[in-house]
Amino acid sequence: MKYRRALLTLKNRKGFTLIEIMAVMVIISVLAGVGVRKFDEISGSASAKALEQGLSELNSRELLTWALVKFSDQGWVTDEALFAQIDKNMGAGYQWTPGPATTGGSLHMTSASITLTRTPSTVSSAGKWAANRIRR
Repeated sequence: MKYRRALLTLKNRKGFTLIEIMAVMVIISVLAGVGVRKFDEISGSASAKALEQGLSELNSRELLTWALVKFSDQGWVTDEALFAQIDKNMGAGYQWTPGPATTGGSLHMTSASITLTRTPSTVSSAGKWAANRIRR
């Protein structure tokens, strides 16, 4: 009688087997591996988009500064003087290496970077920033 009770107690135990736990671990690791790769791709494309927006922002700042200089009392003097007045601080996450110059520079955002060239401003037109390439 005691033996039968012990067998019934063993049969009524609930829980997961080692095989079931291993199968769940394999599925979770595969999903995590795919998720990390997708996250890296999304992060890289977000950085590239942020650099494109940064380029657009630089061109807007260049044009605005040029217009303000043209309408000022002293007017346009030189490209170097105008370049000195442009706010080249793009905000958190952006870094220049080594720094923006009148001819351009490299702008970085996390894992992506962009090489920029700058066409100098003249009396009749604002300077223009252009992208050579975006690297991820």
